[in-house]
Amino acid sequence: MSISFDVAAARADILARIADAAKASGRSSDAVTLVAVSKQQPDDRIEAAVAAGQNVFGENRVQEAQTRWGVRDRTGLTLRLIGALQSNKAEEAVALFDAIDSLDRPKLAAAIAAAAQKAGRCPELLVQVNTGEESQKAGIVPADADHFIKSVRQDFGLPLAGLMCIPPEDEEPAMHFALLAKIAKRNGLTELSMGMSHDFETAIRFGATQVRVGSALFGPRGAKPVANA
Repeated sequence: MSISFDVAAARADILARIADAAKASGRSSDAVTLVAVSKQQPDDRIEAAVAAGQNVFGENRVQEAQTRWGVRDRTGLTLRLIGALQSNKAEEAVALFDAIDSLDRPKLAAAIAAAAQKAGRCPELLVQVNTGEESQKAGIVPADADHFIKSVRQDFGLPLAGLMCIPPEDEEPAMHFALLAKIAKRNGLTELSMGMSHDFETAIRFGATQVRVGSALFGPRGAKPVANA
C-alpha cells in the first residue's frame, strides 16, 4: 500500500522551524536558505516541491543532475552541487550548477578555475571541510583549511563564498558546526552550509546560512506526494 506525503505541508513546517531557530539566534528567517536535497528523489516529489515554492535544490552527482535538470525549465531555480566532484567533471559542473559546495583539493580548484575561465562564469563556491577527519568522507581537514582557502583565492583566483561540512553521524554535531563557523570567521567567509534533516536547528544556532534537508521535506522512500490544494 503506497503512502501519501504532503511535500507542501512538510516544507511549510520546515520553514517555520527555520524561522523559529533563526529568531532564537537573533537573526531573521531570510538569513537561512532551505536547500532541498533532491538527489535520488523521484520526479513527482521534485515537482511537488517546486509547486510549493521551493527554488533551491541540492544534487550529489553531476550525471544525475544533468538527467533531472537538463530537460527542465530552471527559471527562478538555484541548483547546488553538494556531493563530491571529480576533477574531470568540473567543466560539466560549472556549466550546470549555480553553486559548487564541495571544493576540497588543489587539483579540483585548478579544474574549476580552467572551466570557469572557458565558460566565462564561475558558480558560487564553498570549501568542504571534513570536520570529523573521517577517511571515507571528502573535504579538507581543519588543520589545512586556512592554507587551502588562501591558495584557492591567491593561486587559482577563485572567489569563495563560504564553507560546508557533514559532521560524523555518531558525534554531537554542535562542536563541528562551531568549528566550521570559527574557520569561516577568521577567513572572512559568510556562507555556512551545515545542518540536515535531523540537526538543522542546531546548525542555525551556530550560524548556518544554508541547511540541507532531504527526508524531512520529501518523505519516506516509496511515498507519493499528495496533490497541492
